[in-house]
Amino acid sequence: MTDQATHAWTGEVAAQRDGFTLLPEVEELRDAGETRRVATPFGHEATMVTRYADVRELHGDPERFRLDGVPAPPALVAAGRDTAEFRRRQAGNLLGQEPPDHTRLRRMLTGEFTVKRMKRLVPRVEEIVTEHLDAMEKAGSAELVADFALPVPSMVICELLGVPYEDRGEFTERSARQLDSTIEASERMRLADESRVYMSSLVSRHREAPGDDLLGMLIREHSDDVTDDELIGIGNLLLVAGHETTSNMLSLGTLALLEHPDQLARVRDDPSAVDGAVEELLRRLTVVHGSFPRAVVADTTLGGHPVAAGELVIASLVAANHDPEVVEHAEELDISRPPSPHLAFGHGIHHCLGAPLARIEMRVAFPALLQRFPGLRLAGEPEFRHRTLIYGLHRLPLAW
Repeated sequence: MTDQATHAWTGEVAAQRDGFTLLPEVEELRDAGETRRVATPFGHEATMVTRYADVRELHGDPERFRLDGVPAPPALVAAGRDTAEFRRRQAGNLLGQEPPDHTRLRRMLTGEFTVKRMKRLVPRVEEIVTEHLDAMEKAGSAELVADFALPVPSMVICELLGVPYEDRGEFTERSARQLDSTIEASERMRLADESRVYMSSLVSRHREAPGDDLLGMLIREHSDDVTDDELIGIGNLLLVAGHETTSNMLSLGTLALLEHPDQLARVRDDPSAVDGAVEELLRRLTVVHGSFPRAVVADTTLGGHPVAAGELVIASLVAANHDPEVVEHAEELDISRPPSPHLAFGHGIHHCLGAPLARIEMRVAFPALLQRFPGLRLAGEPEFRHRTLIYGLHRLPLAW
């Protein structure tokens, strides 16, 4: 397998013009039902599974495959940070925890992310989208990532979480760097340290004067049940995931629709088509291309292949979402296809907590953008993000 394919789960794609095509090596691996040992950006070696059924099995069975059994990254150990330090840094990070801690923390948060609760945010999301569309219209052209796709979800998550929006430049730049799989381990740790210091200061402020936001709620209602380390972990996870994923879905989704004018017109003109379009874009784009590694608890099999106790396994979510055993003509974008049980938000107990919010933001933003600018078109070459844990675009210049 090529070096490019080895890192496919981090978001590397074939060097084709539209940047959407799955690497042939990964596609062949999936269709043959094979696994492959790969190197992760965190320094571990792991077995990569790519078929839809195998990914669901991996994510759906925390008794056999556990996130909290993954050892500290080799780079962290080499830098003199032991396993205890690694575990402390994992506190509150739901993507690295299993029951009972995962269950306890997720229960505190679930009520804030129900579909019903998220629907209350729709008027505010509409206001934020309109403000940015007004600014774009006044300017006469736009670079969609900087002018719309990044600031809209950033403002929403800042208000929801209780993070000062004026800090967005600092944390968006830092999170983008942290997600770059090519940076040196020492740089990744430095950025992680900065993120912890920043969120620690916010937690301290909220401890002194808890507001009506999410951090304030956790402190007011669960002060004795949640530690500062856990609040820092929760805050950092929600802050990064809450803007990076939706931001890249908005920019990549817009580009995908521009390349399919008939489907773009349906999203623009037919409200009944919007929900299906969002689900198809989530499946087709799968901006989080790969899962975090899981440790095998005891000798077992996965996808018909033996995996040994202690071995690490990762999943290619994008390959699974393109599995022809589940979706016919999966490489094609078709917003009219029946909804499929895609894995863009993961599966099992770690299914993305913020999925209802992400869906609302996309359901509001896509039609609003296309209705405001019916003549929307590319004004230059899109610049794709490569070798990153969340795939997307650096730039998308547009005119109308």
